[in-house]
Formats: sequence, structure tokens, C-alpha cells
Amino acid sequence: MNADAIATRLEALLARLEPVLPPPATPKDWSALAYRWRTREYLGGPRGRLEPVTRVARIMPTDLQHVDQQKQALLSNTEQFVRSLPANNVLLTGARGTGKSSLIRACLAQYADQGLRLIEVDKRDLVHLPDIVDCVAERSERFIVFCDDLSFEEGESSYKALKAALDGSVAAPGDNILIYATSNRRHLMPEYMRENLDTTYQDDGEIHPGETVEEKISLSERFGLWLSFHPFRQDDYLDIVSHWLQHYGMTEAQVEAGRGEALQFALQRGSRSGRVALQFARDYAGRRGLAVR
Repeated sequence: MNADAIATRLEALLARLEPVLPPPATPKDWSALAYRWRTREYLGGPRGRLEPVTRVARIMPTDLQHVDQQKQALLSNTEQFVRSLPANNVLLTGARGTGKSSLIRACLAQYADQGLRLIEVDKRDLVHLPDIVDCVAERSERFIVFCDDLSFEEGESSYKALKAALDGSVAAPGDNILIYATSNRRHLMPEYMRENLDTTYQDDGEIHPGETVEEKISLSERFGLWLSFHPFRQDDYLDIVSHWLQHYGMTEAQVEAGRGEALQFALQRGSRSGRVALQFARDYAGRRGLAVR
């Protein structure tokens, strides 16, 4: 077989192997404001890589209403981070639809021009946190690893990787990376009545919680900053509706006329959250737009 034939066969073989070989974990394009960590199955098992997000969902801090204390705390922590000052990993917990995830995205909008970048990571991919840290270790930007709706069920082990990344690994985390997570559970894992019933009592009356309870609490305690979000009152909900209706170009008269419908919309959805307020505003403004055409 001559050299040309060998070269042709090698090229054909490489073409067949290329789809099953993992690409480099580090992206070629660092100009994006946000990235996703995506894992795929290749020869040898799952491999992950950073993929740029071409269209970032944009929301400004001023769009988030009635969470002023939480907003100020998170923006302050993030500003410390982008200025290379000491800052904490953050856990945002509480009622659904109150702006936890949106507030993290608002931090990106606020500080992107100062070098802040966002890396979205799915809960099941937290085992790859050491790889993510390595990918960005030499970069000058400041990276927030964002895990939305974080919680763990019985038997899941990926929380151990998160514990080590937060505080506990022998390898020090990079000074250009923080972890921001949202959850509806303060302790991130389910807690059961039987865990209290299994508590043992000593002669002196001291209570010794079970080791399983300590394991659950120790994860959330590794976040240096906790921010709690609470359900909105009716007036708060209507204020948020008004903000978004004005955002979509509604007049003051149209906003006032929509208050009753906004309350009915919330009643149907069973929630007066910021998310429901935005959904109503989209529906109301859209219907008004069709009516004038």
C-alpha cells in the first residue's frame, strides 16, 4: 500500500473517530458574558466543556422590586468580588418566583463591564467543579458559578463535590471564582420527622442530633452569605405588576385598569410572586397590543 493510500485511510479513520473524541474543555471564545457547562458522553465516559451563551437573558437590578435588602447584600458582595476584595459564596433561598435567579442575572448586567462573567452549571454536573475551576484559573475575568434550583435527594452524592469546592478541599479554589446558588430549601436536602425521633437522650438531658442531620446542615453552612426571600403581599405584587406594565409601554390609566385582572390572574395561579406579575404583564400588554391593531 502506497503512502497516499495510507494517508487516505488514516484521514477516513480520524473522521470517524472525531465525533466520539472529547473537544478541549476550555472554550476558544472568551468574549461571551456567560457560559454553560455541558457534559456529553465520549469514549472513556462523560466529559464537560464550557460553551458560550450567545444571547444572555438581560435583567437590571432596578427591575427587581421589594427585595431591596437582599438586592443590596448581593450587589455589595458581587462588587467586592469584581474589585478583587474578599467576598463570600452565596445561597439564596425561599419562596418561589421572588427573584432569586433573576437577582443573580442582574448582577451580571450590573458588573459585566467590570469583568464579571457567569457560568451556569446543572446540579448533576457539580462533580465537574474542579474542572471548571481549572478552566478559568488563568483568566483575568471574575467568574460566578451559578446553580439554579439546587437541592439534593436521598442517595445523591454530587453534593460532596459542592461541599469540597465551597470549603474543605485540599486544593485552594481560585480567587477569580465564586458559587451562587438558589434553592427552595434552606438546607438543600430533605429533612424528615424520623430524624428528630431518632435523636438520643443522655442522662444529663443533652440532645445529640443524628449524623445525617449534621451532614445536611453542614452543606448550607459552607455558604458564607445566606439571603432569604419571602412571599409578597398583595400591594407588593401590584407594585411589581405596575413596574412591568410600564416597562411594556402601558399608560398610567391602563396600569390602573389592569389591577383587578392582575389580582384575578394571581388567584388563578395560586401565587402573588414576581414571576406571576411578569407573566400577567406580558399577557395584558400583549392583549392590549392586539386590540389596537
